[in-house]
Amino acid sequence: MAKGKSSKGVSERAARPALNGAACGCRPGEGSVVGQVKGGVGPGAHAAGVDAALKAANLKHLRRIEGQVRGIAQMIEEDRYCSDIIQQAAAVQESLRSVAKNLLRNHLAHCAVAAMSEEGAKRDDMIEELLELVGRVAR
Repeated sequence: MAKGKSSKGVSERAARPALNGAACGCRPGEGSVVGQVKGGVGPGAHAAGVDAALKAANLKHLRRIEGQVRGIAQMIEEDRYCSDIIQQAAAVQESLRSVAKNLLRNHLAHCAVAAMSEEGAKRDDMIEELLELVGRVAR
């Protein structure tokens, strides 16, 4: 990521309305130092927009994954066959990858488009962030 810092405060980003009338699941400033958010790009930044249907689908999918993980824990407690447990763990990993791809789709459609339409550091930060994200999702 580039080293540029934003002059916008967390409260200004929080007051900015999200696109499509949907609220983003992230909260500015949580999990990061306030000064580290670079122009609305990077950890702690607020999404430029959230597709409401995609958000609902992701939350539904995550609840299903929660149940799968509890099932795996129960399988371990019951000393179930290792191969069966591994197969369930692989299914959870694939489900999480699916959620990550959906989030990446939303990020590209809203956050990246907004940042890429600007000049300078914000665009450069987004390019670096996208390269890192695609590398992580593609693993």
